[in-house]
Amino acid sequence: MSELRNDLVTGRPVLLAPGRSARPYTVAPSPALAGAAPGDPNAIANCPFCPGHEYETPPEVARRGPGAPDTPGWRIRVVPNKFPIVGGDHPGPGGAGAHEVIIFHPDHAVGFGALADHDVIELFHVLRERAAVHAAADLAHVQVLVNQGRAAGASIAHPHAQLLAVDFVPPGVIESVHRFEAARTDVVLADADAAHPQGGRIETAGTDGVLAWCPWAAASPYETRITTADAGPTFETTPDEALDAVALATRRAVAAVESLLGEVPYNVIVNNGPVRGDHPFHWYVTVVPRLATIAGFELGTGVFVNTLAPVDAARQLCEAWPA
Repeated sequence: MSELRNDLVTGRPVLLAPGRSARPYTVAPSPALAGAAPGDPNAIANCPFCPGHEYETPPEVARRGPGAPDTPGWRIRVVPNKFPIVGGDHPGPGGAGAHEVIIFHPDHAVGFGALADHDVIELFHVLRERAAVHAAADLAHVQVLVNQGRAAGASIAHPHAQLLAVDFVPPGVIESVHRFEAARTDVVLADADAAHPQGGRIETAGTDGVLAWCPWAAASPYETRITTADAGPTFETTPDEALDAVALATRRAVAAVESLLGEVPYNVIVNNGPVRGDHPFHWYVTVVPRLATIAGFELGTGVFVNTLAPVDAARQLCEAWPA
């Protein structure tokens, strides 16, 4: 049975249509979009993000680990994006800002879900530090993300995160702020609470204090949100305890997805509040496996279609959740 739902946080409409998952396919699948396999020796030999290839990126702006700048020895390396979405030379109206790449492990084959606990915590601390740098530069919004696989938007196979700081508040963020104001409550926590009686909450073993759930109006299969009750309005001002807990739970959520589905493309998105002003917001992370295609109906109507009930997705993620 199909059901129209509206997301509490973003306002997006979603048609939940689990029966559609049984439809037959007679169209041949497209060629693989993931690019070269992580362990492909040719990919590693030509990878600009691997140790020994530091000269192929712009000069680094931050690093963790021993060694001089732009030399091997790093654990995490931050460089300006060579092909930025914003910033660069002579930006036009609305194009000012910064776009950085955060290479979070020297091993080409170690993806986000395979990071050790101390590695993912260090990564989130570096991301918060870089976000704070750009917030202090009076940019309006800071967006942190991981695109894994070409279908999720990655162009380099070596796993990495990205940070974009822009000089405007994106419309989706403005809409979420308006929903906070209209509801006069924390709609992120309300969404987590709504998932609980519906069976959408995920038991997060090993990450005390974390809230993880498949939203009642999830737009795609296995979409997962993660936060803590005291995360605060902006990622760049998060206390250590909340930041560490979200880092660990996000890594486990990606590992659970990969345990269930294999090496699928996915996005990890830090949904952040505006830098400027005192706006009601509660930052959270979204993990989105890229299993569904946005087709003509979605493009024509703005209504997403989800073929997996969030309660079923949450149950499966609970079973796959690593200790």
